[in-house]
Amino acid sequence: MTTALIYLVVMVLVAAVVFLLASVIFGRGEELEPLPHGASPTRLPSSEVTGEDLRAVRFQLAVRGYKMSEVDWVMRRAGAELDELRARVAELEGRLAEQGEAR
Repeated sequence: MTTALIYLVVMVLVAAVVFLLASVIFGRGEELEPLPHGASPTRLPSSEVTGEDLRAVRFQLAVRGYKMSEVDWVMRRAGAELDELRARVAELEGRLAEQGEAR
């Protein structure tokens, strides 16, 4: 009988410790107030975003959220494609300027 009581007390203590640990790690369920419209916790230039700007973006760490390696992969790929497109636009604008001068 005393063994069962000891097991019960130990189980209650373990449950209390797990509950307190989970409360500390995950918070108390409070909601953050929403960001103002158009605001972002990440920083990017207001115009002329470059591939390097995208590759430098880092998101806040959270217990729950996106897998960081996937976000980093997408940002690297989007940055590379943005650089390619800007280089192509610059090349085409250069050709257009040359054709305009030739006329």
